[in-house]
Amino acid sequence: MAGDWELAPLSHLCAQIADCPYSTPLWTDSGVIVLRNQNIREGRLDLSSPSYTDEAHFEQRSRRARLKAGDLVLTREAPMGEVRMIPENLRCCLGQRMVMLRPDPQKCDSRFLLYSIQSDAVQHEIKVNEGTGSTVSNLRIPLLEALLPIPHPPLAEQKAIAAVLGALDDKIELNRRMNATLETMARALFQSWFVDFDPVRAKLDGGQPVGLDPGTAALFPDSFQDTEAGHIPNGWSVGRVADAYDFSRSSINPGGFAGETFDHYSLPAFDAGRTPKAELGSAIMSNKLVVTCNSVLLSKLNPHIPRIWLPDLHATRRSVCSTEFIVASTRLGYSREFLFSLFTSAAFASTFCTLVTGTTGSHQRLRPESVLDMKTVIPPSPLVEAFTAVAKPIFDKINRNIDQSRTLAILRYTLLPKLLSGQLQVPDARQLTEAHA
Repeated sequence: MAGDWELAPLSHLCAQIADCPYSTPLWTDSGVIVLRNQNIREGRLDLSSPSYTDEAHFEQRSRRARLKAGDLVLTREAPMGEVRMIPENLRCCLGQRMVMLRPDPQKCDSRFLLYSIQSDAVQHEIKVNEGTGSTVSNLRIPLLEALLPIPHPPLAEQKAIAAVLGALDDKIELNRRMNATLETMARALFQSWFVDFDPVRAKLDGGQPVGLDPGTAALFPDSFQDTEAGHIPNGWSVGRVADAYDFSRSSINPGGFAGETFDHYSLPAFDAGRTPKAELGSAIMSNKLVVTCNSVLLSKLNPHIPRIWLPDLHATRRSVCSTEFIVASTRLGYSREFLFSLFTSAAFASTFCTLVTGTTGSHQRLRPESVLDMKTVIPPSPLVEAFTAVAKPIFDKINRNIDQSRTLAILRYTLLPKLLSGQLQVPDARQLTEAHA
């Protein structure tokens, strides 16, 4: 720790620490967002599945603390210790099992406090002092107010440290948004060509498909035919998903290769950013499926939570995945980009979610054979090739962005304790971050 850096309790650094209301919110279909624990993961706010309440209950829940930009929200249990800063222009209120921290702007920078709480040292203090409940760990407010040791360098130094770490987070967030846009582009192209049949409809109306070169446009017919699946382009057929892929049961016990590093594709790794975890075989305790170069991974568990993965295989490491995934391998004439787009399409999802067995939301699974039997429209191979030529660069860019974000996250994790302890100076850290920009 730098000589003039003291450790200070949150009560000294915050202008206000406010607990959440203990009542369950009134849930509505729209209105004001109620933050929940599942919305906060690894310092990022995920509002892909927001929860809402009405204006009256928003006012009621905001009596103790009306959240504003720069406030921090910290989860008290299940999971405990996740923290996120409220961004600009987000109108929201606290859900249950969370606390608001409002840094004193004269003493503490909000983003610096965010990184301090994320540090291993503070997270350790949270974990070792956990617990008032018998079944659920619960972070106590007195611990927050008095015990957590937060580094307290001068305010200017706090801002400089936060700027260095924030630049890495900003790039990771930019990659995430870019990937969301790229995925939307690929999904829209698949929907247009293979679900809505827009090029066929354009030719049927006497026009030319928008945005297609003459060679690609010529691959689409100018009429429809009646089938058991409804109107589909003339010359196409109705078949089963099994016509496009098979599933691989090839497995391996990584524990038999204790010193070898594997890329491990698991459900937690998917949820944490679709990045496989590099692990020694000795750390992987059970049999896993082998991930092949022409495969797409499709989760069998709780299909209402879509976990569909286009693996980016490492050049020198073998890849394995959880047996909760189906390893779908493409057949001749199909590509994994086409298969991934089929699996992520709304039309596929609407049927996919009906194939589950089990009665509880946490234990619903589907049988791989049920997926193979699903009906699907089969386009000619040349059209699949044309789609792949457009989609593959998009998915390759997505995987490059994910890989870069993983590198940036590792760099941030490495720099964080060194900056907070004063072991590494800001100018040196800035040079390291700029080299990875």
